[in-house]
Amino acid sequence: MRSEANPATAYDDRPYTRGGTVDRTDVGALVQSAVDGDAAAWKALVDGLSPLVWSVVRAHRLSDADGHEVYQTVWFRFAQHLGRIREPHKAGSWLASTARNECLKVIKALRRLTPTDDPQLLDRASEDRTPEQSVLDSEEAAAQSERVRFLWQEFEALGERCRQLLRVLIASPPPSYQEVSAALGIAVGSIGPMRQRCLRRLRARLDARGAR
Repeated sequence: MRSEANPATAYDDRPYTRGGTVDRTDVGALVQSAVDGDAAAWKALVDGLSPLVWSVVRAHRLSDADGHEVYQTVWFRFAQHLGRIREPHKAGSWLASTARNECLKVIKALRRLTPTDDPQLLDRASEDRTPEQSVLDSEEAAAQSERVRFLWQEFEALGERCRQLLRVLIASPPPSYQEVSAALGIAVGSIGPMRQRCLRRLRARLDARGAR
């Protein structure tokens, strides 16, 4: 990467927002422009692919502080390796895979410090509302607030892998299956069937409560 490139936005402490602005067909060209020092191209990459990075972070249920640290680390690594990425058009998959690896490093470190091997305790929700919950609460606030509450209660009752997969898939714009595979370590061919099973399970739980 040339010295005039500006990776400073990798440290932006921006909240999760919906609606990334980058078109995946343009990612490769944007990466090449960013390598050549185009600050606008770098900003477009950060703005457009940050929802994907955040979705991976949320899927691993990190605390707010750890999540922001991982987010910043991922973009720092991306800036470091920008000129060495072999397939620039697959930058999303690179970011998803790096985010997953950084999340697993944090989780491994936390488990060394946690005097328990109880998976339920290690997987407990943060006391703070997640960005995803805040978005859903604001979008469905009035008439459907009770339905949203039921939805999240039943969502939390799903298995860990279902929760991880659905959290990543809710990112906007939706990630490609290659990016999901890189984020969660699931074979591309297994994502669709697993997604359908998870959604059927969630719908069945909601139907049982009369919450749909």
